[in-house]
Amino acid sequence: MKARSSPSLPSLALLCLVVTGLSAGVTGCAGTATRTATASQLDTILASSHRSDANRARDPYRHPRETLLFFGIRPDHTVVEVLPIGGWYTEVIAPLVRANGQYIGAMPQVVAGNANSENSRQNYMNILARAPGHLDRVKVVDFNATTEAPMVPDASADVVLTFRNIHNWMAGGQAEAAFRMMYRALKPGGTLGVVEHRGNEAVPQDPRARSGYVNQSYAIRLVEGAGFKLVATSEINANPKDTKDYAGGVWTLPPRLAAGEVDRAKYVAIGESDRFTLKFVKPR
Repeated sequence: MKARSSPSLPSLALLCLVVTGLSAGVTGCAGTATRTATASQLDTILASSHRSDANRARDPYRHPRETLLFFGIRPDHTVVEVLPIGGWYTEVIAPLVRANGQYIGAMPQVVAGNANSENSRQNYMNILARAPGHLDRVKVVDFNATTEAPMVPDASADVVLTFRNIHNWMAGGQAEAAFRMMYRALKPGGTLGVVEHRGNEAVPQDPRARSGYVNQSYAIRLVEGAGFKLVATSEINANPKDTKDYAGGVWTLPPRLAAGEVDRAKYVAIGESDRFTLKFVKPR
């Protein structure tokens, strides 16, 4: 189902004042107050100097404030981000839950002698070390879809998030296993938030997602196959200018710009990819 537009946060707060005497209204007011407070904290975090200019430059494409509010993240949540790698969302979510919740980065398991896995982990740890007042309480755990070893204790997370990872798991034949791991990690009633490059539904899905694009209908079937239930979709991260037909796949667009100087201005004008944003729950 598509997420419906809703009144502004100030309007909702005013509505709460009108219905304070009603029990249902009181419950609604509590939720609105939490959302308003979370939005305010996110505004502060997003403007903080611990984020680089390069990261802030991507906010218009990634819409972190709106995306995290859509997923319903609260400062007291235990949040697992699967494969945070470059730490872009780590820098936003970890400070939000630092005082009253927990941010857990599920990074690729380090394999002895594998330089890629070792460098990835070290680079991520360096990111955390650069912002001790914001990222010092991040917990780093192993993610290994090949073995499906639990990344966190079963039913311990309030929210699990994955940003633009499905195509990589599909390429490695690990997508089903990855979502089974996420299902185990979540508490009953917990939220799974998914963002991915959206493919053209008129084009049959390449099971290895070599273009980097994943059809939204395919992704929904994949995730629901692990036991989740889709509860909402959003166009927060949509980009209708993305034609999705580039020889070099999604990497042709910013920030990669894999074609180099060839048609660079054209691809910069398109911006980052069209993306679907899906909210699932683990049934109680």
